[in-house]
Amino acid sequence: MRGSRSDLSRLRIALTVFFALDGFIFAGWVVRIPAIKERTGASASTLGLALLGVSAGAVITMMLTGRLCGRYGTHRVTVACAVLLSLSVALPPLTHSAVALGTVLLLFGAAYGSLNVAFNSAAVDLVAALRRPIMPSFHAAFSLGGMIGAGLGGLVAGSLSPVRHLFGLTLIGLLVTAVAGRTLLRIQPPSPPEDTTHQPSAPRRPNPRTRGLVITFGLIALCTAYGEGALADWSALHLEHDLDAAPGVAAVGYSCFALAMTIGRLTGTRLLERLGQTRTLVGGGATAALGMLLGALAPSVWAALLGFMITGLGLANLFPVAVERAGRLAGPDGVAIASTLGYGGMLLGPPAIGFMADWFSLPAALTSVAVLAATAAAIALLTRRAAG
Repeated sequence: MRGSRSDLSRLRIALTVFFALDGFIFAGWVVRIPAIKERTGASASTLGLALLGVSAGAVITMMLTGRLCGRYGTHRVTVACAVLLSLSVALPPLTHSAVALGTVLLLFGAAYGSLNVAFNSAAVDLVAALRRPIMPSFHAAFSLGGMIGAGLGGLVAGSLSPVRHLFGLTLIGLLVTAVAGRTLLRIQPPSPPEDTTHQPSAPRRPNPRTRGLVITFGLIALCTAYGEGALADWSALHLEHDLDAAPGVAAVGYSCFALAMTIGRLTGTRLLERLGQTRTLVGGGATAALGMLLGALAPSVWAALLGFMITGLGLANLFPVAVERAGRLAGPDGVAIASTLGYGGMLLGPPAIGFMADWFSLPAALTSVAVLAATAAAIALLTRRAAG
């Protein structure tokens, strides 16, 4: 069914809330990692291994979630995964060893990865029904939720223990899920206006050509997420060690990038309507490449900060567009493939930068972000006819 215009509007609001909630809970967990490290007594290397549980849980369950969405529907799976994410975020501060922490983070990562596949798949159906490129607005909500979650976490870190803080996130998550989930469960996933016989998010068996295109869009997501992961972990160190910035100024580096990415996503729908998907991907990748060259090689702090902001604006809409295209071609399985590759890029970025920094230098290593952004633009340009 198509759904009335009011149903589609309410569905868009509900999905936006879930995207924001996802970013809010994940950021709230991230800001308490240092305190949880101290609580478990883990060394830096042991903590690093435990934190891999988040990534492993996400990657393992993403493909499974695509199949669950096909069987039970994206809306039901979204609500179930949001409940699981809200409950599991309270578990890390209850652990007292790195092994226990890694184990509960497997569950947390599974919920996080599954929720991302489910609500992105639901958003793909809504984008098709509305016939408007609104996918970036959902990812802007995720970014805004993350900024609020991180800011709130920083404010309460001195007064609340990790146990109380993350349990508070559980209560907020369950409350928001109860309210937004009622709307989501009452509305059937819409079908595109031009095809009333289409069953949204139904299982599809893509042919080899379609699967190849889905993987191609996944590679664009990988190139984008590589840059996000690299800047999250290395931008402050680059500013402080290579450009002699004060620690407070160095910490602003990633904030500039994240803010610019949020602004880019908030304006992404208008950009896509004006330029189309291919031009947005090509222009975004080229812009990010130029911005990262400035950010990595600039001789001054302020020029580097400008470069980080340009990079954020360029990368902002690449991941949402890539995931939406993959979902349009292959349903939840397409979203799962693209998301898994994208998440792999976020995992690959920080350690790859570290190895290259040891071999060459950190500024040289950061130029790899520019190389991959340019690669994403080239992939989008070369596949524009096949994608159409």
